[in-house]
Amino acid sequence: MKWALIAVLWLTYFLNYVDRQVIFSLLPALRAEIAMSNLELGFLGSLFIWFYSLASPLGGRLADRYGPERVIVASLLLWSGATLGTGLSGSVVPLLFWRAMTGVTEALYFPAAVSLLGAVHPQSMRSRAISLHGSAQFAGIAAGGWFGGWMAEQFGWRSGFWYLAAGGVLWSVPLWMALRLSATRTLTERRPGRLADLRSQGYVALSIAFFGVCVMLWMLYAWLPLFLHERYGLSLSQSGLHATIFLQLGSLAGILAGGVAGDWASKRHRLGRLGLVGGGLLLAAPFAVWVLSARELQTAETAAAAFGVFTGIMLSNTMAAAYDMVPERSYGLAAGILTMVGGSAGGLAILFAGAWKDTYGIEALMRWGAAGAAAAALLLLISARKQRPPQQKKTE
Repeated sequence: MKWALIAVLWLTYFLNYVDRQVIFSLLPALRAEIAMSNLELGFLGSLFIWFYSLASPLGGRLADRYGPERVIVASLLLWSGATLGTGLSGSVVPLLFWRAMTGVTEALYFPAAVSLLGAVHPQSMRSRAISLHGSAQFAGIAAGGWFGGWMAEQFGWRSGFWYLAAGGVLWSVPLWMALRLSATRTLTERRPGRLADLRSQGYVALSIAFFGVCVMLWMLYAWLPLFLHERYGLSLSQSGLHATIFLQLGSLAGILAGGVAGDWASKRHRLGRLGLVGGGLLLAAPFAVWVLSARELQTAETAAAAFGVFTGIMLSNTMAAAYDMVPERSYGLAAGILTMVGGSAGGLAILFAGAWKDTYGIEALMRWGAAGAAAAALLLLISARKQRPPQQKKTE
């Protein structure tokens, strides 16, 4: 039943990412119909990720207090309503409002889901469980990038949001039934986590590293479709597909391989996952620069795939590495804080890229972000040697 739980959560997380990513393939259509500036287009992404990040610790708290099953289903229904509102928007202000509300409602899902997975699966299998669930993220981004552009060309940009909202409402019924059957809680009393549990040097360094990777990731997620559309003259559907498929296929391979490697590393050393997180980030940074500096589409696609592999290795072990350093009572809060850190990084990256794109160029901005990410990776690798894991009961 533990693996059935991963399956239903995978589908839910897939829909979560399709809903949030689809709008980035529609930027040229939005700019044409609603007359949005580059800065306003940047706000579409940054408002979402800021509200998402700020609400993530709340999601962890609610999961600890009321149970993750209820929070997961409530999040799905709420973000489906916000998706519908996005499709009904006719001007800049309501469009920005519903994107912010999508961020708030989707933020409730992830801390609840990984907290449940961390409690249900033992430490020796935790990377694989969380990485399998996380693979839905990359599949959802790829599907959202294609789906948004295709729906815009065939039926208009609004129709994609309407179909996604209806799909979310329909999926909530079997999801709730499956969670009630398969989500056997291993912790009968889950007290809300404490910030004091998250003050270790290793967790702080992990948070900085996560900030670094999210700067690069979200800059590519938000602006790569438009970049390919402008540089290579691709159509909306082509640019949406090429901007996501190679990056996400590489990420999928990296996250699956990283899950296996993370569980193996944790058997050799209690904090072995931290080494994979730091190494993956260090190797990913130069490929992020290469994606935007390439002069041929095939070269950019190759770099995107390599970047995806190394970030996948990192991301498949980030939450599991955090759970190696914090007590079980703080799993939800630890996931929420990390999500808030990563979301803040993504929001800033999207906004500044929109504001400074014409002044400095997207390539220069990525070089700066990659340099900071590489420095964060080195800091994490150094901290991993000094961090001591907490004494806590293992969930077997």
